[in-house]
Amino acid sequence: MTSLAPFVIFFVGAALVAVTQGVLRSVILLTIPIVGAWNLYAMADGTTTVVNLFDYELTIVRLDRLSLLFGYLFHLATLIGVIYALHVKDRVQQVSSIIYAGSALGAVFAGDLITLFAFWELLAVSSVFLILARRTERSMRAGMRYLIIQVLSGVILLTGALIHIHQTGSIAFDYIGLTGLASWLIFIAFGIKCAFPFLHNWLTDAYPEATPTGTVFLSAFTTKVAVYALARAYPGTELLVYIGGAMAMFPIFFAVIENDLRRVLAYSLINQVGFMVCGIGIGTALAINGAVSHAFNDVVFKGLLFMTMGAVLHRTGKMNGSELGGLYRSMPWTTGFCIVGAASISAFPLFSGFVSKSMVMVAALEEGHPIIWLALLFASAGVFHHAGIKIPFFAFFAHDSGIRCKEAPRNMLLAMALAAVICIFNGSYPWVLYSMLPMPVEYAPYTISHVLTQSQLLFFSALAFCWLKLAGIYPPELPGVNIDVEWSYRKLVSSIFARLAPLGIAAHRSVFDRWRRWLDQFFTQIYRHHGPYGILARTWRTGSMAMWTAILLATYLLVYYLSH
Repeated sequence: MTSLAPFVIFFVGAALVAVTQGVLRSVILLTIPIVGAWNLYAMADGTTTVVNLFDYELTIVRLDRLSLLFGYLFHLATLIGVIYALHVKDRVQQVSSIIYAGSALGAVFAGDLITLFAFWELLAVSSVFLILARRTERSMRAGMRYLIIQVLSGVILLTGALIHIHQTGSIAFDYIGLTGLASWLIFIAFGIKCAFPFLHNWLTDAYPEATPTGTVFLSAFTTKVAVYALARAYPGTELLVYIGGAMAMFPIFFAVIENDLRRVLAYSLINQVGFMVCGIGIGTALAINGAVSHAFNDVVFKGLLFMTMGAVLHRTGKMNGSELGGLYRSMPWTTGFCIVGAASISAFPLFSGFVSKSMVMVAALEEGHPIIWLALLFASAGVFHHAGIKIPFFAFFAHDSGIRCKEAPRNMLLAMALAAVICIFNGSYPWVLYSMLPMPVEYAPYTISHVLTQSQLLFFSALAFCWLKLAGIYPPELPGVNIDVEWSYRKLVSSIFARLAPLGIAAHRSVFDRWRRWLDQFFTQIYRHHGPYGILARTWRTGSMAMWTAILLATYLLVYYLSH
């Protein structure tokens, strides 16, 4: 067992899930992360597994303290997600979620750029089914946009990797730094998956349209793989300090006026990733430890918040704050777990966010970034407003919507309880988490000054919310659509095609479009007559020419380069 690559257990498990059903399938789903964690625990630090491909040696497993922590985190996230989704009988979601988790493990243990690229793309292809599985028109469109952007990220990564390999002669995935075209391309690829500003709308567009259980998995893996990749390849890159500061701040303004509560959490996810990116950019031991520990805590408390909102959606079929309220009467346990998640993300003392977020902020001050520290302080107050107060207030309290429903299913409650216990344990006794961090920790979170400072920040933030609410200034929960940055390039693309059409360069006159129409007819017949292939056919029919072109191009470039 100690010689198995961690992702192998997940891929084999996914194959077993695909051919079983009922109780046996549930047992296999629960067994996969447990066996995988035991296998990972048995592997010695410094373990590497190398396979030969043509003239290259691919390092499919590179075990050190950084990858090990993310490995344990992804096993824990999978276990919680599987428990939460035990009531789901959809084979597509179950198989894709395990492949998705296995791909995340493959990416964080990859020791070379080619292996990283393979799992990078597999992350995109496997995760999109968690969005498409909701089977609504909005989820289909959001899933296609998600897939195109994620595959594009992989193509950019492959292009940068090929140039880097040509220039250096090495395929190793280690520190890269911003030194030339190749490094910038890889940096942009990581930035897309990390939801950098102006590259973030795939996240806020797709995550709220996924299934109630699928969003829990989505929130755990994609952005955290990107955070790991940045920590591996670009620690100490000063540009990341400012990118992280911007990421921590701008989502607050969208989240405060957003009506869809899962979209509020999607913006909040970007906000929290901003703290991690900033810590990686600072690059000191304290900052890197803060970024990594906050990634660990974020997966748990953000997963907990997404689970509570998923339970609300599962029971009520509604997710807009304007349509909810008063659910604490019907769902008291879910309400309590939501409050734990809200306290954790808001960094209340004795909750997990308190012991990790502050490490990044202290590092920013120590390294001479007072403006960034102020930005992170503002972001900390803002996250208390939109995630710490808004989510539980408008979902469970506020006005009484009159909705009376059942409490969440027991498996959902069990998963939420497990996440809540971890949030409280890591916040009250952080030294277990600190002992797993990649660098020695010399930081004491529970000092008088830190506790008082954070308590004052939370108190005045709550006071501001109450005053704004009573004064009628706080943005009300109203149905509507927020215009984000993607509006600009959607309008730009539409304008370009509108101008090209009169010149006879319209897509419908091209050879490629005739080929696409023929394939569209072919897939339409599959869609009509073969249920198991319905999602694939629908994916094609929503206009995925760019995706397939990107996949074919990436495959061709990889084969061409390896063969020469």
